[in-house]
Amino acid sequence: MNVNGRRYRTIWARPGHDKVIQVIDQRQLPHKFVVEDLKSLDDVARAIKEMHVRGAGLIGAAAGFGMYLAALEAPKHRFDDFMLMAAEKLKGTRPTAVNLAVSVERQLKAMAAVSSTGGKISAALETAKEIADEDSDYCMRIGEHGLKMIRDISKKKKGKVVNILTHCNAGWLAFVDYGSATAPIYLAFGKGIKVHVWVDETRPWNQGSRLTAWELGQQGIPHTVIADNTGGHLMQSGLVDLVIVGSDRTTRTGDVANKIGTYLKALAAKDNNVPFYVALPSSSIDWNTRSGSDIPIEQRGEEEVKFAQGLSDGKIRKILLTPSSSRAANYGFDVTPARLVTGLITERGICQASEKGILKLFPERGGNG
Repeated sequence: MNVNGRRYRTIWARPGHDKVIQVIDQRQLPHKFVVEDLKSLDDVARAIKEMHVRGAGLIGAAAGFGMYLAALEAPKHRFDDFMLMAAEKLKGTRPTAVNLAVSVERQLKAMAAVSSTGGKISAALETAKEIADEDSDYCMRIGEHGLKMIRDISKKKKGKVVNILTHCNAGWLAFVDYGSATAPIYLAFGKGIKVHVWVDETRPWNQGSRLTAWELGQQGIPHTVIADNTGGHLMQSGLVDLVIVGSDRTTRTGDVANKIGTYLKALAAKDNNVPFYVALPSSSIDWNTRSGSDIPIEQRGEEEVKFAQGLSDGKIRKILLTPSSSRAANYGFDVTPARLVTGLITERGICQASEKGILKLFPERGGNG
């Protein structure tokens, strides 16, 4: 997507020097655009854990490149042992997003198929690039399938503005390009369909007000930032035509783990007969898990709740919001049951949020679970 008129992905090997992986440091947005160099396994693990990069697809791509950098570091005499250690280190950084583990296992499999150390390193680089390219391609296809839905709503409204509400950031910053929840919006806007996006601020990290609003602005798409608790009122008032969110992990039966607060939006949408869709690449489907109650829910540090970050006098500063002695709980995700989901938008099409619906699009997965 575009940043100040120039096209970027969220992660790439530095041109002419592919032993350095470059990412957009999302902690600095929207006030500073900073490209960060990652040169080691530890750099990547830190970037994922401390949310320099975040979002299911991008975490998966970063893990793929992290395994490549680990392969460059691995001693020849214990290469395989080192790579297993690297795999566990990366898997432990963010436990909820299934893309991370999928990418790590894919890298281990690719390297196991090659005998020489040099061949393993080459395989790791090629696989990392494949993971990134695949993520971008899947998101584009998600956009094409979701576009039809937005176009239908626009026709019913006789060309009036289609109001879409989203939560957190499932945009291109959360993936390698295009995003999941935002991909249909970008394509609809590009086709001349009038759209407007209600952007949940998404506490405590404010990924909506910081990231989604920034990237929508970079693409010129009309949007309005709202407090997290505003969505229900907007739906009651007839000001939301469609809710589209992303997913960090979806079970084979259609339960969806996404940023904390998604469940409440789904409840409000159900009560007000507003379509509630989840956009996700198949890499975010956990084929081995049937119930959302089995998804591990990440709990992060309480300082993310107690402090807020913003621009003041030209500098990015943190300020304390709560009494210093107050404790804070910081659950990163919640689970939306499949019964509240109108449909899943995947790279293969739109389906019901159910095992039967998902397997219609992915019949080759019928034997798993």
